[in-house]
Formats: sequence, structure tokens, C-alpha cells
Amino acid sequence: MIATIVATSAAALLAAPTTGLLAHRAFRRSRNASLMRIDTPNGIDEQGFVRIGGIDQWISVRGEDLANPVVLELHGGPGASTAIFGPRTRTWEKYFTIVRWDMRGSLKTFGHGGADGQGEMTFDRIYADAVEVTDHIRARLRADKVVLLGHSYGSAFGVRLAREFPDRYAAYVGTDQNIHDAGRDDSVRQALLTRLRGAGKRKELAAVEALGRDEHRWTARERAMYAKLLATSDPLTLETMKKVVMGSLWCSPRHSLREMGLFVKGMTFSEQITASASGFDDWADGTEFEIPFFIFQGEKDVLTPPALARRFFDAVRAPVKGFELIQDCSHFAAFRRPDRFLELLLAHVRPVVADPAPAAAGI
Repeated sequence: MIATIVATSAAALLAAPTTGLLAHRAFRRSRNASLMRIDTPNGIDEQGFVRIGGIDQWISVRGEDLANPVVLELHGGPGASTAIFGPRTRTWEKYFTIVRWDMRGSLKTFGHGGADGQGEMTFDRIYADAVEVTDHIRARLRADKVVLLGHSYGSAFGVRLAREFPDRYAAYVGTDQNIHDAGRDDSVRQALLTRLRGAGKRKELAAVEALGRDEHRWTARERAMYAKLLATSDPLTLETMKKVVMGSLWCSPRHSLREMGLFVKGMTFSEQITASASGFDDWADGTEFEIPFFIFQGEKDVLTPPALARRFFDAVRAPVKGFELIQDCSHFAAFRRPDRFLELLLAHVRPVVADPAPAAAGI
């Protein structure tokens, strides 16, 4: 849903990269490669393609100690791999084994198979992939259960997986938590209209008003236009997308210039799965969870507002639960302030899931 604005930022970087810009990129990538090196005796740094759901999908497993709790990330977008944030989240790997997976339609998986090699692109198919990835990781790392970390659109998968499979997951953590309520809450759209009025954006205001509230009636182009306006109308979100998201991709030691283009193409390609989720209702699906349940949300998030996430959280019944706001953050709060996010993981999550057990390396 953020592919349009990401594409704009990527195009600016790729249009005519100067010698100086490329030299700066090379320096940053080299420094980040050193930062990401793992050389502890019981550490792991492995990545590669695994056959999931009938296609090859890219999975990374990193951590300084295989005895640490395992965290499986579900990235957002859809199609927006979180592997680009490796250097920013390096400190997480001291306390957790972090598993990052490029879903079908995303970055390395998309680049490997191409558009024709992604198979069925539906919410249900990717949901089934997530279960398969979970079981693959549990078997390979000899982990009875893993922590499920849902980012943005990935949290739509996350809450459903956490509710359905308490035997596979030790806890659920949502950030940029995406709450579906079958269209009852119109606060995001109303806040956008207010920002557009305040900025005197009459053309854009008229376009959003013309959409109406019923997302089921929107075309793919209208969804893209709406998503772009959500991000670009909020200075903090726009700055975060340019500096944190595109900055991370630009300086990632494990992603090429070609993959900057693939990141954008994969997100655009993956937008097709969002239509089926517009009628989801998280309250109707159930607020009972058998595992610890946490939400850590950016206090100024205009895409997935904390007030809506808080209302859902308040309705949740779980053995342990916790809700925290990450100050001075909009969307991508975990990656804008990764050290604060780690503090929350250590304070709330690790104490209820830490159970050192023998582990074996390998994807």
C-alpha cells in the first residue's frame, strides 16, 4: 500500500547515481557489513531459498546465540521485506534469533521467480505459507514455539495465526498493528481529509471525498492514490519512509541496486492481495488468545492509528498482554527507533518466552 511513495524515493536514487553518491553507498554498505558480522560460538547467520507452498522463498536466520527465543517476522507492505533493516536491528540479535522471510511477491522471492513464478497471490495462500514457514523454522531450530512479530500488513496475518495456532507460537507482538473492522471506523480517512484541508490541497481533497467510505468499491489505482496521500500528507511518515525505509534499502550490504527496483516492483505486484482483506473484522473473528499478546505502536501513526489498535487491545483476553506507545514515531516505529523497540521486547516479551533449549543451525 506504500509502493507508490517508495517508488518515488527509489526513482530519485536510481535515476542518475553520481560517482560521489555511489561511493558514499559503498562506504555505508561496507560499514554495515562489518556491523552485521556474527562470529559468536553458538551464533547463526544463514540465508537462502526454501521450498514453501510450491515455490522457492527466501528466508534469513540470524542471531548470536541459538539458545535465545526465536522471532519470526511477518513483513508488511504487502511485499515490503524487513530484511533491509538488518543493520538497524543488529542489537536485537544479541537477545533473539531473528527469522526474516520474503513472502511470495516480495524482494528476493519475487526476484528469484519473477512475476510468473509467484504462484497464487491471495491472502489465504500467503497465510498457508506462513504456517509452513513456521513449521520449517521450528524443525530446523528445534524450537517448540516461536514468537510471532507482525509488522503493518503482516500483522493482519499475525493476529489470525496467533489465534488459530497457540501450539506453534509462544507470544504475539504487533507493531504498526493493522486492525480490520469491516469498514466501521473511518478515522484514518477523516484525519486525511483534515490534513488535506489544512494544507489547501483542494484537488486531492476532492479526489478522496469522491472515493467514499466503501473500500470495496475502490479500484487498484484509487487504493494506490489513497495510500500515497496518507503517507505524503504527514511530514513524519514521509520523512520516515525516505530516510528509514529507502535509506535502509540504499545502504543494505545484502541488497543490490537491482533489488531496489525489485523492492518497488514486488510491492506493486503484491497489492493485489489487499482487496480480499477489506471486509475482515478482527472483533468478529475473536478477541480470545491463548498466548501472550503485545502491541507496540508508534504514537503518531497515521496509517494504522494507535487509538484503533488500543481499542482492539482492550478487548483482547490473553494470559499476559501489554500495550506501549513508541514516542515521536509514525509508521515503521520499530525501525525508526529500534533500540526502544528492543527495550520493549526485553521488558515485556522475553521474560514470558525465554526457555533456553538445545538448537541446531541451518535453514
